[in-house]
Amino acid sequence: MTDTAFAPGVLASQQIETLLDRRAIIAPPLAQGQIQPASLDLRLGETAYRVRASFLPGHGRTLADRLPEFEMHRVDLTPGAVLEKGCVYLVPLRERMALPPGLSAVANAKSSTGRLDLLTRTVTDGGTEFDRIAPGYEGPLYAEICPRSFSVLVRPGMRLNQMRFRSGSATLDDAALLDLHRQAPLVDGTPVIDDGLGFSVDLAPGPDDLVGWQAKPHTGVIDLDRLGHYRPGDFWDAVRTDRRRIILDPGAFYILVSREAVSIPPTHAAEMAPYLAMVGEFRVHYAGFFDPGFGHGTPAHGVLEVRCHEAPFALEDGQIVGRLVYEAMAERPRHLYGQDIASNYQGQGLKLSKHFAAPGGG
Repeated sequence: MTDTAFAPGVLASQQIETLLDRRAIIAPPLAQGQIQPASLDLRLGETAYRVRASFLPGHGRTLADRLPEFEMHRVDLTPGAVLEKGCVYLVPLRERMALPPGLSAVANAKSSTGRLDLLTRTVTDGGTEFDRIAPGYEGPLYAEICPRSFSVLVRPGMRLNQMRFRSGSATLDDAALLDLHRQAPLVDGTPVIDDGLGFSVDLAPGPDDLVGWQAKPHTGVIDLDRLGHYRPGDFWDAVRTDRRRIILDPGAFYILVSREAVSIPPTHAAEMAPYLAMVGEFRVHYAGFFDPGFGHGTPAHGVLEVRCHEAPFALEDGQIVGRLVYEAMAERPRHLYGQDIASNYQGQGLKLSKHFAAPGGG
């Protein structure tokens, strides 16, 4: 495969299939639905290593070389095992890379993983940063997993993170983003475009003044194979307001929702990025990836995974908390999010992860 095998942009599902055929991605037979419109889900292997601290291998070092410095014990995932809240684990993934020059990759947690406050990052041999796979990388992949709000039960083959592939660079500047919005509106209303498309938090009271959810500090275990199973009230406290404002507690984790309904055209993908560190003592999850077709034709709001830092912070309705950075696709995917494939969050508003029953349900 040469540097010019693909046009600039994020690779579509059919191009990811080409990478598999050419063994730029080396993996056992894929599971159904593992290839998404613009990304590849990554699968856990059979062993988790409990480590005493998060770490990166560093230039010229393999993770296997560094692991003895940090390993505390090993956990066999085969029968199912609990990864405990507040602990750090490393799990070899079933997929490995043999990327050609000119093709890079970026990983991030899947939507349901982020909504459980399950920090999941991808590590490579020789890596000096998380979730970034350099052009030409050949070697294994590992998932670093740190459950921060809930302990979780996992098994081999589960998919907690995903990877997308880039040929060159095709990030839209503000002028191109405004032009794209004029062709097909990206938000419902006047766009705030400044180094990406700004989005704000919706704290207008909903039914029963509900505006979000806050993770309870002491809960049971969540089995990641159980969908629609858990009662929200066992794991979350409802966040209510009649003043269009809430005060975030330091160290607490919240699920909120964007005021804007977002649209990702079939020819583009988008990534959630931080707005400005100076706007407040909180962080909005910024590793989110929006597939081509998300919200296209069916309004869908962005779910915000918010963690407050050192001091209580008053968050106001309509406050801008993040931005979407749009990129062109190298090709239009054959299958789009929410149209040709099963998609849990198309048309979403304020919504917990797929593991929970609808509020008020079983």
